[in-house]
Amino acid sequence: MTTQSNKFGTAPVFLTAISTILGAILFLRFGYALGTLGFWGVILIILLGHLVTIPTALAISEIATNKRVEGGGEYFIISRSFGLNIGATIGIALFFSQAISVAFYVIAFTEAFEFFFNLLAEKYDFILPRQVISLPVMAGLAALIIKKGANLGVKALYFVVAILFVSIIMFFLGSTEFSQSASQPFSRDQFRNFESFFVVFAIIFPAFTGMTAGVGLSGDLKNPSKSIPLGTLLATVSGMIIYVFIVYKLTMSASIQDLTEQQLIMGKIAIAGAVIVPLGLAASTISSALGSVMVAPRTLQALALDHAFPSTRVNRWLAKGNTSDNEPRNASIITVAIAFVFVALGDVNAVASIISMFFMVTYGSLCLISFLNHFGASPSYRPTFRSRWYLSLVGFLVSIWVMFKISTSYALLSAAAMTLIYLYINHYHKHRKDFASLFANSLFQLNRKLQVHLQKRKKMVKQNEWRPSAICISDKTTHNNFSFKLLSWISHKYGFGTFLHLIEGYYSSKTVDRAEQVLNQMIEEIDDDENYVYIDTIISPSYTSAIAQAIQIPGIAGMENNMVIFEYNKEKPDNLGRIIENFPLVNSGDFDICVLASSPKKMKIQNGIHIWINSFDTENANLMILLSFILLGHPDLKKTSIEIFVVCHENEVKQSKDEMKKLVLSGRMPITEKNIKIIQRTDEVSTRSIINKGSKDAGLILIGLREEMVKHEKENTFAGYDDLGTILFVHSKEQKAIE
Repeated sequence: MTTQSNKFGTAPVFLTAISTILGAILFLRFGYALGTLGFWGVILIILLGHLVTIPTALAISEIATNKRVEGGGEYFIISRSFGLNIGATIGIALFFSQAISVAFYVIAFTEAFEFFFNLLAEKYDFILPRQVISLPVMAGLAALIIKKGANLGVKALYFVVAILFVSIIMFFLGSTEFSQSASQPFSRDQFRNFESFFVVFAIIFPAFTGMTAGVGLSGDLKNPSKSIPLGTLLATVSGMIIYVFIVYKLTMSASIQDLTEQQLIMGKIAIAGAVIVPLGLAASTISSALGSVMVAPRTLQALALDHAFPSTRVNRWLAKGNTSDNEPRNASIITVAIAFVFVALGDVNAVASIISMFFMVTYGSLCLISFLNHFGASPSYRPTFRSRWYLSLVGFLVSIWVMFKISTSYALLSAAAMTLIYLYINHYHKHRKDFASLFANSLFQLNRKLQVHLQKRKKMVKQNEWRPSAICISDKTTHNNFSFKLLSWISHKYGFGTFLHLIEGYYSSKTVDRAEQVLNQMIEEIDDDENYVYIDTIISPSYTSAIAQAIQIPGIAGMENNMVIFEYNKEKPDNLGRIIENFPLVNSGDFDICVLASSPKKMKIQNGIHIWINSFDTENANLMILLSFILLGHPDLKKTSIEIFVVCHENEVKQSKDEMKKLVLSGRMPITEKNIKIIQRTDEVSTRSIINKGSKDAGLILIGLREEMVKHEKENTFAGYDDLGTILFVHSKEQKAIE
């Protein structure tokens, strides 16, 4: 274990970050960027890059001041916020970006010896491969970090950062013949080659990514909640300011041709630049490589401690650290092995672009976490430093946008690769639950604010549009329950549905346990089904009291419930009596009532939905028509058609035809006239016999239901339909408008 006395303060966080920010890209590619895009083009790159890095720095600082950030830094923050499976997915990408960064800085370090390569080429006509220097340097760096670990790395940081700042100061003090005659860049240097902007941005962006480098030392810090915000923010802001001044100095000191063609143009400007700039480049790249090679193994070690890899043996080996200080020696071996591959094969520009894509994913994730924490954080989330939600949102959106602007194909490839990694990790860690807390709380908070706002606006906004918000109370579970299926049809596209399973009894620990078991069972039953019904249980001493409880509370969407669905079995109508008994209770409120008479007869929904309208039952007609169209929104009914049957006396035929034709012609009913049938009846023939004859093969039959019939005829209201399959009796509280 690392003792408290051996841990670091704020300085290593700042030095690790600033040495990476003012690193290889500054010396090797800022001149090229300036020559390609011009002064304002590079200023725009700096501003756009910091639209990502500043929100990310603020997000890290906020999260780090809430709780102790353990080993792994950025990975620890992501995994403890998004969940271990998603955290591991992003963490693996983060580790590779950090490991590849080691190679990138070693390759860049080799460019400090450009004078030597040029000398051999000019004097002896011999092209010496860069790997002659980069591979031995990588080997020395590997030996250093594996044998001595982070302690020596941090000590070395103080030395190399001193050289880095001296070289930058000498650059600012330097002068050229061009600078004596140069005019202000604001008047002479325009934004050019815009089509190359994001190509150059991808190469330059790694220059800004060093601001999170110090977070990887979180497990080795005395006080991470203080050191991380202070060191990270100081390095980020300092780096941005220095970059702006460097761009100005370069613009005033060199021509476009020199900026584009001379890789180490800063050496032509600085005092003693032939020595000090290569020395500064060497110092910055070695310090950046040291920072990356310290951070990457800790990320890999943290991944292994969280069992991110499928092999227990691999996890144990990677997680193992030195006995004295828990230094991740084995993880360091893997890191340097990956770095060796990219040192041998890599190119500065290509590796920089790869790193940019990896870091965009990480930074976007960190900003998203901060944004969600502003809305869905638990009460225990109380950081001493607070970012702003809109800054975090900007950081997240800009990260995603820039990824696709750099390379749409690479962005899609990255997304696909991370999806595959997640699916694989999720396959062998199914017990881990992602999103659960942060995303759920964010959605709950958003829903709460929307519902409160809508409630306040309700009196101000007239509700003209009707849509069903149905509730069904049943003593049966969701399994093979047709009332639940009807609810799922209604709520699939246009409506809202709440299914409550009734547990009769008094509220007690026993009934509560039973209710929880039944709810879990129902959730498992519908887990594979695509439905939008909210299910729950209700404990009540009677069916009547359960109804009285349920109809007084709003639905899951916050919208007032406006429909109650009852169900009984036509073959065993035991439940019909209590439906009739509670009909007046529900009808006393502003509720439409549907009574579903389910039949043991197999439902052939492809045979169509039949709507039966009586001339004396017009208040229910529009509701039946609207419900039918709503049901057609479900995929199960996509091949189903609607047929409307209007039963009337001879003197009412013309009026009925005109009303139906008017609805069709106005486009308010998406059916044709041929699907509307006017049936003339006489007093000798009952309406029920006509319905039995006309709909015996129909999939679902809708029949109007009047309050006075239920009151006077009771069970006989629903009798006499023996030849039919499933019937939905519909009672509308008031006539609905078909808009």
